[in-house]
Amino acid sequence: MSEQKSEGALGELRVLDLGNFMAGPMAAMWLGDFGAQVIKVEHPRGDGFRHWGRTKDGHPLLWKMLSRNKRCVTLNLGNPEGQAMLKDLVAQSDVLIENFTPGTMAKWGLGYDELAKVNPRLVMLSISAYGQSGPYADRPGFGTLAEALSGYAHITGEADGPPTLPSFGLADSLAGLTGAYAIMVALESRRRTGKGQHVDVSLCEPLITLLGWQVVEYDQLGVIQNRSGSRLPFSAPRNTYPTADGKWIAMSSSAQSIFERTMQAIGRPDLIEDPRFIDNRTRGLNVEFLDEIITEWTRRHNADEAVAIFVAAQAAAAPIYDVSDVMADPHFQARKVVVPVPDQDLGTIRMQAPAPRLSETPGRINFTGPHLGQHNAEVFAELLGLDAAAVDALRAKSVI
Repeated sequence: MSEQKSEGALGELRVLDLGNFMAGPMAAMWLGDFGAQVIKVEHPRGDGFRHWGRTKDGHPLLWKMLSRNKRCVTLNLGNPEGQAMLKDLVAQSDVLIENFTPGTMAKWGLGYDELAKVNPRLVMLSISAYGQSGPYADRPGFGTLAEALSGYAHITGEADGPPTLPSFGLADSLAGLTGAYAIMVALESRRRTGKGQHVDVSLCEPLITLLGWQVVEYDQLGVIQNRSGSRLPFSAPRNTYPTADGKWIAMSSSAQSIFERTMQAIGRPDLIEDPRFIDNRTRGLNVEFLDEIITEWTRRHNADEAVAIFVAAQAAAAPIYDVSDVMADPHFQARKVVVPVPDQDLGTIRMQAPAPRLSETPGRINFTGPHLGQHNAEVFAELLGLDAAAVDALRAKSVI
């Protein structure tokens, strides 16, 4: 392997990111945030994500975040010479991430079995809509379909309204995070055994797990959770409440002590011993009346005033923010949840800082998403020993 190392906990790890759009590249982003040497491998026409979302001065903003800390090269994997070059890169890498339709990599002669012959220590993450096996495996799909099939959309929305999809890439983001976690598990196994492995992550399965109690409650009780707006079936009060200034606050009283503090805060300590509200299960049966009482109180207070009263009472409430509120919040500012990053096109871009926080080896953002093929000469010289003339010849043949 090359001797180049990056700063950070994963500084000795080299990752090839062959992903398109969101899930695979998200997994690579999490690793790159903590120092992994990520090489983004794109078709010469570019990852479709370069043309997704809003732009400024022609520069795609989401690309700037998702491809941060990645060196970008181009490689036509449908070309035999491109396939051979990828194998040479695999021989010097620890991880390969891809999210093509199952069978695509094998069609190119780049399936896990073939790549493992080149590098038996390789950990290969494959993310797909439905997984690498099963009757749906060959179907194309996006996070939207996973959010529907997982049961997520069925429980999201008002009780008398339609199923609701999230307005951001929930399934893709969760699969990316799951993939990054799975890679680290596989690398720990490799540390003990010396052998890599193939990691199979679908967009559906992490979401099904995230939904928690649904499966066991259906299995044991035959219960199917339905839409209930912002309420939870076993915790009350838990909802969003309007305030006098046209804003909203969110409140949860899952613990009995928090419920009691909430009732003290709204001036209704008499409800603490009321048989209708004596515990969470009983409150759940009478939640309509309870929410009416709380709403009547919140409508008489501005959002800041209501939250201040709840905070003083050590109850659990928070304002419902939009992104401008998030970026202006003093707590998030103090913790540097959003950080400025130098950008070669736009000067400076503020984006979410790496999370979680490590005391000794924190994550960092060194640069934003690069231009298409920006690091071709650098990477191919460093890892494959190709000079400028060889790189130009590959470009002329549409290999890169």
